[in-house]
Formats: sequence, structure tokens, C-alpha cells
Amino acid sequence: MSTSEKRLKRVLFLCSGNSARSQMAEALLRHIAADRFEVVSAGTIPREHVHPDAIETLRGNNVPVDGLRPKDVATFAGASFDYVITLCDRARERCPTFAFAEMMHWTFPDPAQILDATARTRAFKEIFAGLSQRVRFLIIVDEKM
Repeated sequence: MSTSEKRLKRVLFLCSGNSARSQMAEALLRHIAADRFEVVSAGTIPREHVHPDAIETLRGNNVPVDGLRPKDVATFAGASFDYVITLCDRARERCPTFAFAEMMHWTFPDPAQILDATARTRAFKEIFAGLSQRVRFLIIVDEKM
């Protein structure tokens, strides 16, 4: 079976607001491995907009931001995923069951909660770096399966 004939693995990144962490994870995995993964993100209580610092952090790392928008996890009820990855404890506690999905939990603090602009920018950069490492690790582990 050629690469073009392989089924894309489906990934859902989930956090509470779907405005920062899960948006960055979605954009990262799509940017790095869109030929292998179909990726979406959602929130248990989605915000109205993607956080501007998340957009700026992604753009600053040359990751496309087209199409990013907060979505409610209920939108994906009944959908099948290969991986469902929660990015905060609140999302893990409220995550609906997705039959047959490999469930993972990556804990990252919410950078949007930081009031000081300089500290918030630093936090977004740190979380981007951490997500980048974990997304790359997911790709490697998935190759071995």
C-alpha cells in the first residue's frame, strides 16, 4: 500500500477553552505530518476566539494558522479517533468516551491565565516548545505501531 493509499490517523486534542494549548497542538501536528494525520482540536467549554498569543506564537515559528477556531467537543460526539489527547486536567475529567481511541494525557498549564504580558508571552513559547516535543514523539511512536 502506497503512502497516498494509507488511511490517515485521526487525532483530537482537547483542552477546556480550545483557545491556546489544543489549538497550538492541532496546528503543529498538521504542519509537521498532515500527510499522516487528520487532526482537530476542541474544548469542553470553548472560548469565542483563539488566543492572540497562540496565533502569534505559531506564526513566529512558521506554523500556519489558517482555519483555527474554537470548537465544542460535542461537535465530535460519535466520531472515531485513533488518538484523543487531553492537555489539561479539567478536560481529562470532562472528556467524553471515544470508543477505540488511544487516550493520552499531556498536562500543560493554561498560558492564557497569565496576566503579565511578558510572562504570558514566555509561557506561550515554553508550551509551544513542550507541545512540539510531544507531537514529534507521537509521530515517532505511531510509526512503530
